[in-house]
Amino acid sequence: MADLKIGRLMLGIVQTNCYFVYKEGTSDVIFFDPADKGDYIYETLKEKGFNVAGILLTHGHFDHIWGTNKLRELSGAPIYAYEEEKQLCEDAVINVSEQVGRPYTVVADRYLKDGEEITIAGMTCKLIATPGHTAGSCCYYFEEDKILISGDTLFEESVGRTDLATGSMSAIVRSIKEKLFVLPDDVKVYPGHGNITEIGHEKRYNPFCQE
Repeated sequence: MADLKIGRLMLGIVQTNCYFVYKEGTSDVIFFDPADKGDYIYETLKEKGFNVAGILLTHGHFDHIWGTNKLRELSGAPIYAYEEEKQLCEDAVINVSEQVGRPYTVVADRYLKDGEEITIAGMTCKLIATPGHTAGSCCYYFEEDKILISGDTLFEESVGRTDLATGSMSAIVRSIKEKLFVLPDDVKVYPGHGNITEIGHEKRYNPFCQE
């Protein structure tokens, strides 16, 4: 078992969970889904002695990206996203930011493939493609520490909405059953909104994903 720790900031107009993962006793963090106020994220982490070494996106909706460009500018950290989410990240209409009155796009420094492992500051996670909330939604899995950053794919006893551009209810249920429910039951799930849960709990109680 490794020694990763995880912190959270809740930001933005829909209370998005923004997580940062780090090794105990070190200063570098991987930051997930900078929802808003990249300058606030940067300063808050800096005050705690943290340095942002990488920025990972679970998907490109406005409430998960509004802080990305400023955080990259201030920290110098590269942005990573799943290759199938490139269009949504780079289109203010499809990512809904234009409709809510604050058009915003982000171009990742690197687009990753399904199943690709990425190591940042000595921390390794794997991208798991989970289309459904959007066509390019994904999760990030730290296998040794049994941590899953699930974005808006899997919530506590719920799933992400599928009524926006590129969404699909059949796809999200299939993604959860085939890609996430095969993980160990004690994997902790850190969703984009709401409370932390576990894979085993969701297999038993998530009403969207029962046989």
